[in-house]
Amino acid sequence: MNLRNASILIVDDDPDVLTAVRLLLKTQAKEVVIEKNPENLRDHLGRTNFDLIMLDMNFNSSINTGNEGLFWLKEVRKIKPDASVIMITAYGDIDLAVRSLKEGAADFVVKPWHNEKLVSTITEILQRKSKPGKDKTGAADMGLDKDLLGESEVMQEIFHKIDKIAPTDANILILGENGTGKDLIAQAIHRRSLRNNMPFVKVDVGALTESLFESELFGHRKGAFTDAREDRAGRFEAADKGTLFLDEIGNLPLHLQVKLLSVLQNRRVSRLGSNDSVPVDIRLICATNVPLSELANESRFRKDLIYRINTVEILVPPLRRRSSDILLLAKHFSKIYSSKYLRNEPEFEPKALEKLAQHHYPGNVRELQYIIERAVIMADDHVLKPSDLIFSPIENAVDMETPVETKLSSVEKNTILKVIEKHSGNITKAAKELGLTRTALYRRLNKYDI
Repeated sequence: MNLRNASILIVDDDPDVLTAVRLLLKTQAKEVVIEKNPENLRDHLGRTNFDLIMLDMNFNSSINTGNEGLFWLKEVRKIKPDASVIMITAYGDIDLAVRSLKEGAADFVVKPWHNEKLVSTITEILQRKSKPGKDKTGAADMGLDKDLLGESEVMQEIFHKIDKIAPTDANILILGENGTGKDLIAQAIHRRSLRNNMPFVKVDVGALTESLFESELFGHRKGAFTDAREDRAGRFEAADKGTLFLDEIGNLPLHLQVKLLSVLQNRRVSRLGSNDSVPVDIRLICATNVPLSELANESRFRKDLIYRINTVEILVPPLRRRSSDILLLAKHFSKIYSSKYLRNEPEFEPKALEKLAQHHYPGNVRELQYIIERAVIMADDHVLKPSDLIFSPIENAVDMETPVETKLSSVEKNTILKVIEKHSGNITKAAKELGLTRTALYRRLNKYDI
């Protein structure tokens, strides 16, 4: 949408702000309406379909919540769920403004602002609003990338949030169960960031032994320890000017969290065996399958580190909570694997689709992916039947955490043994194939005395 054709509502109890914005926009927009009292918002929204709303974060109104702007933002979203809202905030309320993005605001501006920047922000939002079915790379409404798909409401909200936060340098914490696609979301954020031409460096923190932690992340000098035969840059230096993705950060021991926190605070790293430090410029994205409520336990995770890594959080829902995406993903995977294995792309019998829809998917999208891959390989013809869709007993037994009978326990034990043998004893790779964390796999090794 062009700014010249837009209707804009500005709500602020400061008459100077109202006057300044009205004078700035009145010659550029179709209609500019100003309102001092936020309690009149409902009336305005009932009379006019505004293309954009500018809303102050603080009012001296009868609604005394301490953050009135968030209250009125929620009210706007109730009345007009698709409304584009820009929050107006003072510098001291930036934390609240960032929170408003989580609540559905399109953007925020800090007082005092530069007029050119404000007009640019408004124009960008209006243009994005006029193309709801496309993101800036032209991806379809059902997803951001060829592998990050979803037409459910909750996934569309995540896609919108990704587009919003990607161009910033805000630290992101991605929460979700194993197999939900947290790494795909991290990559999508990087590709849409201003750092997209610089490195994207992933570190599986859960796979790092304590002895390798500092060397891998911060680097080392020649002779710093046995086998340190040459100088080596760590992952922080490798990600300089780009994005550093720390996966499974919830598994990091407390004493190592202190070392990570120091680097994140100072934005400088010292290689192991060196007294010199070098500056690093990174965008940090972290992910964990540990619920935020458990991370908040200081016996497990430092709160100051949570605050450091969690400017904005993205909660990725399990597949069972977005069942409307199952068919979309199943067809997507069938297309991928039919091409990979030189097969004709299969169709699904109605009962096969029904079977897919009724499954609980303890292994989430990763489990569905493996189910379809097996089906494409093993199917006798180009139509997938219910019998072609085989659900893994180990994933059902393990991830559902339900009591199992002795025979099923034997299946679980034997499956674990086979997978560990397949990967020559590599616990990290075995846990990944089984859809478990390394810690969960170790618990089962102890349980079965393996």
